[in-house]
Amino acid sequence: MPRALPPLTLSLQFARFEGVEAHRAALPRHQVARWLRHALQGPAELTVRIVDEDEGRALNRAWRHKDYATNVLTFDYERAPVVLADLVLCAPVVAREAAAQGKTLAQHYAHLLVHGALHAQGWDHETSDADAEAMEAREIAILAGLGLPNPYLLRGR
Repeated sequence: MPRALPPLTLSLQFARFEGVEAHRAALPRHQVARWLRHALQGPAELTVRIVDEDEGRALNRAWRHKDYATNVLTFDYERAPVVLADLVLCAPVVAREAAAQGKTLAQHYAHLLVHGALHAQGWDHETSDADAEAMEAREIAILAGLGLPNPYLLRGR
């Protein structure tokens, strides 16, 4: 019997930017909730915000001291008893990466949302090679359970 998926309170937000319609189409609320719930080990309250390059760069500069827009930023506030976090995804970066990696926009968003949700629960790929391998394996397993391909094979790894 499959495990019961944890409860999720989701706020899905889209900044105003040129081309936002394609990102809205790739991210129907029910699908975002499904992807996230499969990545969660317990209840969560998550905000997912899709932003333009300017906002993504400003957030990355302010919080990580890196002056470029990155694909996903995770702001985790609490892990227990409920995961509280904001996941901020930079739409232009996600679109460029999806095209470069031969993925659909939805496939890449699914991967990045799973990735961000794992970060919100304490997973980290920057602490050691072993942690990176464990997190990557977890992402692959979650995406496989969702019927999605291994995102690392799609980019030639």
